[in-house]
Amino acid sequence: QVQLVESGGGLVQAGGSLRLSCAASGSTFRINVIGWYRQAPGKQRELVATISSSGGSTVYADSVKGRFTISRDNTKNTVALQMNSLKPEDTAVYYCYAGVKSYPYSYWGQGTQVTVTS
Repeated sequence: QVQLVESGGGLVQAGGSLRLSCAASGSTFRINVIGWYRQAPGKQRELVATISSSGGSTVYADSVKGRFTISRDNTKNTVALQMNSLKPEDTAVYYCYAGVKSYPYSYWGQGTQVTVTS
Protein backbone atom coordinates (compact mmCIF):
# COMPACT_ATOMS: atom_id res chain seq x y z
CA GLN A 1 0.00 0.00 0.00
CA VAL A 2 1.02 3.56 -0.71
CA GLN A 3 -0.50 6.52 1.10
CA LEU A 4 -0.44 10.01 -0.41
CA VAL A 5 -1.21 13.21 1.51
CA GLU A 6 -1.41 16.56 -0.27
CA SER A 7 -0.98 20.01 1.20
CA GLY A 8 -0.61 23.56 0.01
CA GLY A 9 -3.85 24.33 -1.79
CA GLY A 10 -5.74 27.55 -1.26
CA LEU A 11 -7.14 30.73 -2.72
CA VAL A 12 -5.00 33.02 -4.85
CA GLN A 13 -5.50 35.85 -7.30
CA ALA A 14 -4.72 35.44 -10.97
CA GLY A 15 -1.03 35.88 -11.61
CA GLY A 16 -0.12 34.58 -8.20
CA SER A 17 1.70 31.44 -7.11
CA LEU A 18 1.05 28.38 -5.00
CA ARG A 19 3.16 25.39 -4.09
CA LEU A 20 1.57 21.99 -3.63
CA SER A 21 3.30 19.20 -1.79
CA CYS A 22 2.56 15.49 -1.59
CA ALA A 23 4.05 13.17 1.00
CA ALA A 24 4.17 9.48 0.19
CA SER A 25 4.36 6.75 2.80
CA GLY A 26 4.06 2.99 2.96
CA SER A 27 5.56 0.91 0.14
CA THR A 28 7.15 3.89 -1.57
CA PHE A 29 9.78 1.65 -3.17
CA ARG A 30 7.03 0.48 -5.54
CA ILE A 31 6.48 3.95 -7.01
CA ASN A 32 7.92 4.41 -10.49
CA VAL A 33 6.13 7.64 -11.41
CA ILE A 34 4.49 10.27 -9.25
CA GLY A 35 2.73 13.50 -10.02
CA TRP A 36 -0.42 15.56 -10.14
CA TYR A 37 -3.81 15.43 -11.77
CA ARG A 38 -6.63 17.90 -11.41
CA GLN A 39 -10.39 17.93 -11.78
CA ALA A 40 -12.47 21.02 -12.30
CA PRO A 41 -16.24 21.05 -11.68
CA GLY A 42 -18.07 19.27 -14.48
CA LYS A 43 -14.86 18.14 -16.15
CA GLN A 44 -12.86 14.95 -16.30
CA ARG A 45 -9.74 14.47 -14.25
CA GLU A 46 -6.70 15.48 -16.28
CA LEU A 47 -2.96 15.11 -16.04
CA VAL A 48 -1.06 18.15 -14.84
CA ALA A 49 2.51 16.89 -14.44
CA THR A 50 4.37 13.71 -13.61
CA ILE A 51 7.97 12.85 -12.81
CA SER A 52 9.81 9.55 -13.02
CA SER A 53 11.34 7.71 -10.07
CA SER A 54 14.79 9.02 -10.92
CA GLY A 55 13.50 12.52 -11.46
CA GLY A 56 15.02 12.52 -14.90
CA SER A 57 11.82 12.45 -16.90
CA THR A 58 8.92 14.87 -16.60
CA VAL A 59 5.63 15.25 -18.43
CA TYR A 60 3.52 18.40 -18.41
CA ALA A 61 0.11 19.23 -19.76
CA ASP A 62 0.39 21.80 -22.54
CA SER A 63 -1.79 24.16 -20.54
CA VAL A 64 0.75 24.41 -17.70
CA LYS A 65 4.06 24.26 -19.55
CA GLY A 66 6.28 27.16 -18.64
CA ARG A 67 4.18 28.01 -15.58
CA PHE A 68 4.30 24.89 -13.40
CA THR A 69 7.34 22.94 -12.25
CA ILE A 70 7.29 19.48 -10.71
CA SER A 71 10.09 18.25 -8.48
CA ARG A 72 10.76 15.17 -6.41
CA ASP A 73 12.79 14.44 -3.29
CA ASN A 74 13.27 10.71 -2.97
CA THR A 75 15.04 11.07 0.38
CA LYS A 76 11.88 12.56 1.86
CA ASN A 77 9.40 10.72 -0.38
CA THR A 78 7.81 13.98 -1.44
CA VAL A 79 6.79 15.56 -4.71
CA ALA A 80 6.08 19.24 -5.15
CA LEU A 81 4.29 21.28 -7.77
CA GLN A 82 5.30 24.93 -8.01
CA MET A 83 2.54 26.82 -9.76
CA ASN A 84 3.28 30.30 -11.06
CA SER A 85 1.28 32.75 -13.16
CA LEU A 86 -1.92 31.07 -12.07
CA LYS A 87 -5.06 31.57 -14.12
CA PRO A 88 -8.74 31.19 -13.18
CA GLU A 89 -8.87 28.12 -15.42
CA ASP A 90 -6.36 26.43 -13.11
CA THR A 91 -9.10 26.27 -10.48
CA ALA A 92 -9.65 22.62 -9.60
CA VAL A 93 -9.12 19.93 -7.02
CA TYR A 94 -5.53 18.75 -7.39
CA TYR A 95 -4.78 15.11 -6.71
CA CYS A 96 -1.44 13.51 -6.03
CA TYR A 97 -0.94 10.35 -8.07
CA ALA A 98 1.54 7.51 -7.78
CA GLY A 99 1.99 4.85 -10.43
CA VAL A 100 3.31 1.41 -9.53
CA LYS A 101 4.16 -1.55 -11.75
CA SER A 102 1.83 -4.06 -10.14
CA TYR A 103 -1.76 -4.15 -8.96
CA PRO A 104 -3.48 -1.81 -8.20
CA TYR A 105 -1.16 0.15 -10.56
CA SER A 106 -2.13 3.56 -9.14
CA TYR A 107 -2.73 5.34 -5.86
CA TRP A 108 -4.41 8.68 -5.24
CA GLY A 109 -4.38 11.29 -2.54
CA GLN A 110 -7.54 12.84 -1.14
CA GLY A 111 -7.13 16.04 -3.16
CA THR A 112 -6.52 19.68 -2.33
CA GLN A 113 -8.56 22.61 -3.61
CA VAL A 114 -6.89 25.34 -5.65
CA THR A 115 -9.02 28.38 -6.44
CA VAL A 116 -7.75 31.21 -8.64
CA THR A 117 -9.80 34.40 -8.71
CA SER A 118 -9.76 36.94 -11.51
